[in-house]
Order: sequence, then C-alpha cells, then structure tokens
Amino acid sequence: MTSRPETGHDAPSDTVGFDTHDHAGCITAAVSAAEAHCATNGLRFTPVRRKALEILLQEHRALGAYEMLDLLRDAGFGSQPPVAYRALEFLVANGFAHKIERLNAFVACAHPGASHSPAFMICRACDSVAEAQSAPARGSLGDVARAAGFQIERTMVEAVGLCPNCAEKAAS
Repeated sequence: MTSRPETGHDAPSDTVGFDTHDHAGCITAAVSAAEAHCATNGLRFTPVRRKALEILLQEHRALGAYEMLDLLRDAGFGSQPPVAYRALEFLVANGFAHKIERLNAFVACAHPGASHSPAFMICRACDSVAEAQSAPARGSLGDVARAAGFQIERTMVEAVGLCPNCAEKAAS
C-alpha cells in the first residue's frame, strides 16, 4: 500500500502519492473538509457518501465501482450497484474524488477544493495512484491549443509506470 505526504501543497512538486504521512490525519482532514463543503453548499453528505470517501482515502489506490460496492456492502450498506455509483458520482461531481479513465476506477482527490488539472501517475504493478497538479496551458499542449485558437478549460493526464516501491523491487 502506498501513502501520501501530510499535505501535497508543501511538497516541492505538489505531488501526493508515494511518500509516508500521517494516514489517520489525512483521512480526518479530508472528511472534515467534505463535511464543511457540503454544509456550506447545502449538499447531503449521506452516510454512504461519507463511507465511500473514507474507503477511497484509506485505500490510497484507484478502486472500481464493484470493488467499492463490495467494501460498502461489508460496511453494512446496500448491495445494489447504484449504491456505489451514486456515491462515487457525488464525490466526483463535488471534487472529492476523480475518475481514472484508464482504469475505469476512482481515487480520492489529493487537492480537494482547489480548481486544478490533475495529472495521475499510475503504478502498473500495484495500482497505486499519485496525483499532481499540472499546467497544460503552459506546456506543449497549451502551445498547440493556442496555435489552433482552442481554449483549454480542463484536462486530465494519466501516466502509467512504476511507483518507487515497485521500481525498487524490479531493480533488485
């Protein structure tokens, strides 16, 4: 299992994902932030939505909807697929989670509340996921878009490779 730094905003690369941290503290802080966001915006942070977020935060890896459904069922929630899908859709729609298209799976957002273009580094060996903030409008994609008269509004980058732990194991 991978872990994240205490706050991604203090990391030099603003990457969250493959370092050690206060795991219980990050879960508590993220759930508290979600509660506050929902209260401020009149959203219902139901027990199943809360549990789905806690599971994503606990796992620190991308989870498919059916894997989430199994974990929610084990926690005493319903066993019908809409239970997991609705909870995950709510978390994504409100910026608490992201969908990793390549894996057709979901991961807790490392930068909740921040408007950002995430870049995901996905370990092909252990499925751990690290999230970094990218600035595509400033790079080569931005150059191409400007040349075409296109205005980038949102991007998501997904890179596949080996996390530090798996790379170390592969090298030995």
